[in-house]
Amino acid sequence: MMKTNPKRMQKIVRNFKDKRVLVLGDIMLDKYIWGHVIRISPEAPVPVVEVKKDTSCFGGAGNASHNLESLGAFPLLVGVVGDDLEGEWIKKNAPDSRGIFTDKKRPTSVKTRIIAHQQHVVRVDKEKVSPISALTEEKIFNFIKTEKYAGILIADYNKGLLTKSLMKKVLSFVKQKKIPVFVDPKLKNFLLFSPVTLITPNHFEAERIVHHECYTDVQVEKACKKILTRISARYIILKRGEQGMTVFERGKKAIHIPTIAKEVFDVTGAGDTATATATLALLSGASILEAAVLANTASGIVVGKIGTASVTPEELIDSFTI
Repeated sequence: MMKTNPKRMQKIVRNFKDKRVLVLGDIMLDKYIWGHVIRISPEAPVPVVEVKKDTSCFGGAGNASHNLESLGAFPLLVGVVGDDLEGEWIKKNAPDSRGIFTDKKRPTSVKTRIIAHQQHVVRVDKEKVSPISALTEEKIFNFIKTEKYAGILIADYNKGLLTKSLMKKVLSFVKQKKIPVFVDPKLKNFLLFSPVTLITPNHFEAERIVHHECYTDVQVEKACKKILTRISARYIILKRGEQGMTVFERGKKAIHIPTIAKEVFDVTGAGDTATATATLALLSGASILEAAVLANTASGIVVGKIGTASVTPEELIDSFTI
């Protein structure tokens, strides 16, 4: 872990409490089917899983929102669901569902994972990937204009919510209001996220943006410099999986932070955890280095859990106990 003041880090985490953050992005439902492999199917060379239980939780932008809530903040989730049981579940379980709009022409995005003996066996997706309608876009933008919040976290999953016209309107509006914007991007819409406060691509996304490998520190620093020639961002936190993270600020030396993960059981949602933690840290007065160390610590905790998991303030505070 980078050298940081434990008391200072604990104070930042305590300041997460009740921070109001608008989360804009592709909302999904993550379903988990838990069971045991009892034999190989006689119909095909695949395992037969005997189901013991099933669970549901927020996925996509919903997981980013859930991470904020778990960390003590108040998320205002904004997006689209279908007119179906999964959409009803999301609205019912969101802390505030007023920004979740129903579109009868598209299903709720659902990802179903089958887990047997703590191993991820298969994933089944149900979704419709297409741009939202102009009417839905108008409803979303009007909602964003009328609400109060300290910052916006944009969680992109390439499902059609973050259209070019919506991004242009939203980023123009928040720039005028001086509201900070934090983005967990995907490749397709990457150039739409400008200007922003922080963008948090992973190394696979960065490689496809800059067209070269992002494995070594030198390669990553070169990539960050290239990214800042294409978009306007104050900070980049480049998520590097088992290699940790790199913090980059224009005109300053890059800082490389090694991972703290001891055992990795499931990386599902770890990127959401990192971006949510960095968002709250920056809104709570942290420097970009402090925000990245907290994000890295939170990611290290969450990958040690099975399923789409989140982190509590207590777990983060305990990580910095002297």
